Amino acid sequence: MLELPELPVPTPAGISVFREILQHGPIARAQIARNAGLSQPAVTKATNALMAEHFVTEAPEEASTSPITSSDRGSIGRPMQPLVVNSRKFGMMGVKVISDRLYAVVVDLLGNVLSKESVAVEGKSPQKVIDSTAEIFDELYSATSLPLVGIGIGISGDIDGKRGVVRRSPILGWNDPVNLRELLEERCGLPVSVRNDVGALTVAEEIFGVGTKSRSFAIVTIGAGIGCGLYINGNLVHGAYDVAGEIGHLPLAPGNLLCTCGKRGCVETVASFSSILKSIRKNSGMPTLSFDDAVTMAKAGDPQARAAFALAGETIGKAVASVVNLVGPEQIIISGEGVENYDLFAHQVRESFAGHVFGAAQDTKISLRSHTFYDWARGAAVSVILDILRV
Repeated sequence: MLELPELPVPTPAGISVFREILQHGPIARAQIARNAGLSQPAVTKATNALMAEHFVTEAPEEASTSPITSSDRGSIGRPMQPLVVNSRKFGMMGVKVISDRLYAVVVDLLGNVLSKESVAVEGKSPQKVIDSTAEIFDELYSATSLPLVGIGIGISGDIDGKRGVVRRSPILGWNDPVNLRELLEERCGLPVSVRNDVGALTVAEEIFGVGTKSRSFAIVTIGAGIGCGLYINGNLVHGAYDVAGEIGHLPLAPGNLLCTCGKRGCVETVASFSSILKSIRKNSGMPTLSFDDAVTMAKAGDPQARAAFALAGETIGKAVASVVNLVGPEQIIISGEGVENYDLFAHQVRESFAGHVFGAAQDTKISLRSHTFYDWARGAAVSVILDILRV
């Protein structure tokens, strides 16, 4: 396994300091100490080391997002300059894998997208995905002005992130374990981080999105599958076996329906795009119907199409209520391809959620967030930053 670069102060204190600057910069040193619960000398030691290795630099005083207090001032009374991460230190590539295409981005150390590209994948086999990833890596690597230090891969399925192994990916038809990290590191020559795609999207929100202001949230994704990423009490939830937040496989649907995972009654059997389309095709007697056609029918008021979307919304609402009842996030973000047509089942989601959530948790904020596949790829790239923080 290839190694990612380390922070010059890879201690809990050093990591906390860098993370404060990463998420909240420009930020004054005294504010870092307050936020991280560290002494001023500990912060000074860490920031000096980070600046010496050009991970962090000083920003103009007026750029600070934190008020300057007397404790922020130097010995002669002049405010010390706030600190920011040096975004140009290095870059990372992120890849989102779907059934027939790869979406890739290069980001800097602040998660800004510098370049992006997509490529069709001719076939779903592991080798085809590896070949296409290597192809897009070569293209982006030659075009970027930053040294790339790692590659993040976001992929649907049962993922062992610690070993970089895809244990199973029903959407891709991978039923046997694939050591994706090892195979891609061999091809591309850079360290590779492999994560569940929803988990990677959650990482981006944790580091650069809603997680900068909230200590607990959940992302529920609706599309080819139904996924959920959890950030609770300041920590991303991985689960003992790297399996957590799999609400698409909660047994909340009719028990006679077989899921792609091999079990019956999963949420995905009525709420994934393919399941909705399958139901409308069957009930309308139109076996060649496309999903876009199904959406058009539903918006025109076709009863079979409306019923399929309504059942999806009702079941998703139960699943969201289950998440809130179990872990109590401050807010739920609903995202994924399904957001585009959320109006077709939004009422059922809200009604079902209200009917199953417990007590005061009914006040949990639910909002929509549109994420493109490039945003998912960005999440995979940002996961490399999280790995550099060794968390």
